Amino acid sequence: MAATLLARAKEVRDNGSIVEVVIWELPKPLPPCRHRYKYRLFFGTRDRCRVRYDNERGRGDHRHFASEEQPYPFTTLDQLIAGFRADIARWESPK
Repeated sequence: MAATLLARAKEVRDNGSIVEVVIWELPKPLPPCRHRYKYRLFFGTRDRCRVRYDNERGRGDHRHFASEEQPYPFTTLDQLIAGFRADIARWESPK
């Protein structure tokens, strides 16, 4: 089985912010992950990342919020997207 593209979407908002989602289903997990998904969820501008969720070989699932990077406890794709949307809302909310 080859990798299958499950989602690819990019939105450029009126304020210049970008929301991009790319999700692949892999034939087998990408170590050290236990799930079979490769993903990149991005929110920011052309020049600056505000929020990013991704996974990489050797690094596993993690999330970036502003300048902080933390491990991310992946459970489901629905939960991943919900967490990403919540972080975007948190970033956009008045401080």
